[in-house]
Amino acid sequence: MEKINLKQKFALFSDHWMPRIVGEVNQFVAKIVKIKGEFVWHHHDQEDELFFVVKGRLLMQVCEAPEKQRDIWVEEGEIIIIPHGVEHRPVAEVETHLMLLEPTTLINTGNVQNERTVLHVEHL
Repeated sequence: MEKINLKQKFALFSDHWMPRIVGEVNQFVAKIVKIKGEFVWHHHDQEDELFFVVKGRLLMQVCEAPEKQRDIWVEEGEIIIIPHGVEHRPVAEVETHLMLLEPTTLINTGNVQNERTVLHVEHL
């Protein structure tokens, strides 16, 4: 059992949209990721996601109904929980550091497979 310094862990990499595992809690993983720009619209059929903004600012776009998009700004020190089944897209105007709490079964792009899909997440 050791403490985890997120600032030190974030200093270990510079790429965007490539999550790293920093810890495990029961059937969940704590991941960190640097993001910039737009991600892909997607949803997760069974898993909820928790996004914690460590540094920067996150725009979470969600579709709450067909043809109805909602933009939610999540500031440093805030979290947002996306329930399973909700179509969403994270966006960051500036480099933003996130910590994610997700079930171990979660694939980052959910129901979409593309160049941003990460099937094997590195442990830091």
